Amino acid sequence: MSTRIRTWVLIAGLSALLVAIGAVIGGTRGIIGFAVIAALFNFVMFWFSDRIALKMSKATPIPEGEQPQLREDIVELCGKAGIPVPSLHLIPNEQPNAFATGRNPSRSAVAVTEGLLRNMPREQVKGVLAHELSHIKNRDVLVTTISAMIAASISAIANILQFSFLFGGMGDDDESPLAMVGAIATIILAPIAAMLLQLGVSRQREYLADATAARLLGEGRPLAEALRTLQRGVEAVPMQVNPATASLYIASPLRARGMSALFSTHPPMERRIEKLVAYDAAHGIHYAV
Repeated sequence: MSTRIRTWVLIAGLSALLVAIGAVIGGTRGIIGFAVIAALFNFVMFWFSDRIALKMSKATPIPEGEQPQLREDIVELCGKAGIPVPSLHLIPNEQPNAFATGRNPSRSAVAVTEGLLRNMPREQVKGVLAHELSHIKNRDVLVTTISAMIAASISAIANILQFSFLFGGMGDDDESPLAMVGAIATIILAPIAAMLLQLGVSRQREYLADATAARLLGEGRPLAEALRTLQRGVEAVPMQVNPATASLYIASPLRARGMSALFSTHPPMERRIEKLVAYDAAHGIHYAV
């Protein structure tokens, strides 16, 4: 519950930031205009985000008669989660990874890479499936879509302001010094604040999906071991993905080192594993990953 509350507080922060930018730029009319644009973006992404994500990852549907073990495990987990069985898709890449998409549990999909099925034990694959199905159960795709589109809107507005400022559009005599300061602050600080808030939303949803997966599995160990394998796979096998879809994957397919790791959409893998180990320890299950 505390994770859900923190998530919606972060989304509220993004919304408030967007409203504040509208006020700086155009007063009441600016607030209304930006709210309409954000609503339009969210509407489009709500209805078409699943198709967009699958197409961008080059995922193709897995025929009904193929991957029987995968289907058996996902049907079992869906029964425990109380959600419909999603469509299954295969991504032609050797990096072990997976993601879930869809606007609600009734219209959802799970995509796994060839590397995940080829190089990971069945128990670990089941852990990955439990994590992705937890995203569907918790309606995380809707939450992350809202945060992503608000953040994208804020960044786009900041870019427009930057061009306006550079080419003299905001240098008229009738502009007050306060408005000028507000515009400059928006250009510099708004995209950074939006990015940090979006990262907060994404990371909270990953922790929540890990915890939900542990409950579905009866223990966190299969997922903890899978996360360790995924971490090694991401480091060993490159995967070209659009940065816009990177946050969907269970392990960030983009290598994050040094300062870039601070701005990763995923929590540190070590921290995720520690939480799963702690979950099991609290239930009398002890092991080392």
